[in-house]
Amino acid sequence: MSTQQADVRPSCSVAGLRVVLGRSGPDVVDDIAFDVAEGEILALVGESGSGKTTMATALLAHTRRGARIDAGTVVVDGRELLSASPGEARRRRGSEVAYVPQDPAASLNPVMRIGRQIREVLDVHHVGTPAERAARVGEVLAEVALPADDEFLRRYPHQLSGGQLQRVAIAMAFTLRPRVLVLDEPTTGLDVTTQAHVLSTVRDLCARHAVAAVYVTHDLAVVGEFAHRVAVMYAGRIVEIGPRQRIFEAPAHPYTRALLAAVPSVTEPRVLKGIPGSAPSPGRRPSGCRFNDRCLFSEPECSDMEPPLVATTDSLVLVRCRRSEHVHTQPLEFTLADPAGTGQRPEPVLTVRDLTARYGSQPILHGLDLEVGRNECIAVVGQSGSGKSTLSRCIGGLHEEWSGSLAFHGEPLPAGARRRSREMRKAVQYIFQNPYLALNPRMTVGQIIRRPLELFGLARGADATRRVHELLGQVMLSPALHDLRPERLSGGERQRVAIARALACEPELLICDEVTSALDVSVQASIVALLQELRESRGLSMLFVTHNLALVRSLATRVAVLADGRIVEEGATADVLDRPTAEYTRQLLRDTPGRDAVAGEPVEEGAS
Repeated sequence: MSTQQADVRPSCSVAGLRVVLGRSGPDVVDDIAFDVAEGEILALVGESGSGKTTMATALLAHTRRGARIDAGTVVVDGRELLSASPGEARRRRGSEVAYVPQDPAASLNPVMRIGRQIREVLDVHHVGTPAERAARVGEVLAEVALPADDEFLRRYPHQLSGGQLQRVAIAMAFTLRPRVLVLDEPTTGLDVTTQAHVLSTVRDLCARHAVAAVYVTHDLAVVGEFAHRVAVMYAGRIVEIGPRQRIFEAPAHPYTRALLAAVPSVTEPRVLKGIPGSAPSPGRRPSGCRFNDRCLFSEPECSDMEPPLVATTDSLVLVRCRRSEHVHTQPLEFTLADPAGTGQRPEPVLTVRDLTARYGSQPILHGLDLEVGRNECIAVVGQSGSGKSTLSRCIGGLHEEWSGSLAFHGEPLPAGARRRSREMRKAVQYIFQNPYLALNPRMTVGQIIRRPLELFGLARGADATRRVHELLGQVMLSPALHDLRPERLSGGERQRVAIARALACEPELLICDEVTSALDVSVQASIVALLQELRESRGLSMLFVTHNLALVRSLATRVAVLADGRIVEEGATADVLDRPTAEYTRQLLRDTPGRDAVAGEPVEEGAS
């Protein structure tokens, strides 16, 4: 099913793959089959819980604790991997099939120098002489555009930027010249410029070394310009697979359509709409088509029997839907919002004047001036290291090394949160970027969200429980998660819990630090719609730190562009994105992925 030429043999062939929970539990993924050719990149997309990561790690003959591979074959470079002995499977990991993790900072040894960590891959697999191994380390670092001098090789992971860490992870994956590369959300959290460089590196290396890549991601804009083919997963099944351009232009499965309809655009202010309901977990999936209970095209017969994965009239596309021919002909439509932020500025809720911040002797921010008005959403954008998070942490009371002035409704904001009044702490809430570090691992979801309700005297007892369930529903989470701890949740689910906790305080100013970077597009759309509704109904003000310029177009009223700790451009969203005056802003826009990847027919707001 490859778009590559027929004489190019697949580097990876998967057939009948099935992963289950326990010895005889429900399937996590099932009936998985595809080929990936040499030099080809297959993107694996779908909501959290669809089985993307489970399927990707199974390509390495590995599963998470509590799951096991129950059936199927994975043929890598002509040899079956799943039936290999544990020792042989370990030897083939890295040498034949390599893995690039989502968070390289968590996968690299923090007390081992970078050069030694890369060389260890060669040591473990007994590749070459010591001199040849040292030469290979220099070679792979050059391939990912990193220096190979002694100063860099002696650095520790904490001394590198996020983009450098991700390039080190890619270098380690390519060290043994594998035939197959599995990438698990490798650009999550990276700014658009760094992301563009990382993806360009991966694409060039795959083409140069004829490596087949399976790219797990929730970012459909990246898929739109990076992948050759796309496999869409839902509830443990591949529901559509085929050439990227054909699927993006005319999706044949209702789920694919719904995902594409949730993708924001940097060129127009789309009203983002999430998919109603949530993806079913293993053991709770509906009969028949697993998407039928959320599908706008569903008929009674759709719940009778699960459709097979069959070719459409376009033989290069396979789809699992009995109504695919009808779905395929329906044009994608996007509702456009009215322009915002071009009129008279509202009274400021937050005023920042001459803010200069530092870490020790290192200056980060240089004399910033900024205002956030009532019911405004100010997006702060820029590359990693530009000072976005430092600005938000100063305002949130989490960083105290600053001078200048911060005022909330005209009252000075003290430098630290502990010095602020109870009313100020309630009114100014912060949502962190990393959902894995933001939640107390010893508390349940219910306890985490209930805590601010009780702390600020908003609800107690049964009223608090009812309010917790309402907040979970607002962020598209089931009340069944109430008694679970964060370790049982995906990254996207954890982030939604963090958002619900902040909303529990009924804040006036919400500081969002890259809060959607871990969310898939449908949940991101639902969160954006929720934040927009809160702005309109409560007059909520937001400082929205992000690297996603397309999301800015759909959410923000104004944009402030940061570079090297200074605001280089500020103005109404449409003015900044359509007519940027700073070269730095123009470069960010050029690096933004998939500017026209998902095209559709615009309709006026409110039209059906």
